Amino acid sequence: MSQLIEFANNHLVLLGALVVILTMIIKMEFESRFSGIPQLIAADAVRLMNNDEAVVIDVREAQEYGDRHIKGSIHIPMNTIKTRLSELEKYKSKPVLAYCRSGSRSNYVCRILKKAGFEQVNNLSGGVMGWESANLPLTKK
Repeated sequence: MSQLIEFANNHLVLLGALVVILTMIIKMEFESRFSGIPQLIAADAVRLMNNDEAVVIDVREAQEYGDRHIKGSIHIPMNTIKTRLSELEKYKSKPVLAYCRSGSRSNYVCRILKKAGFEQVNNLSGGVMGWESANLPLTKK
């Protein structure tokens, strides 16, 4: 225990960085779990897309979208969502599935959509990485 205290005293910057990172992780997890936004795994997302004809929104940057994306998704980067909400107005009553690389940015977008009056907003848990882990296809077209 004394070695841990000595390490902390000798490396205050590292200790501070650890505290900041842990705080950010806890905050993100808390927001994700208690946001009221359903976090769908890839299989549930596919069901939503097939059975309920969900509108799929990719909120990643243009280069990420151009590399590979879910077929049929609408590309609206996270930093433009507030100015482009009018493009999505016609989908307010339809199920919406948002995704990004890992699920964090899209969860933020889901909260914006929910506040804007979208009724059925869902986040793809794990984002494209979760989609790929489930061996589901991505396209460049």
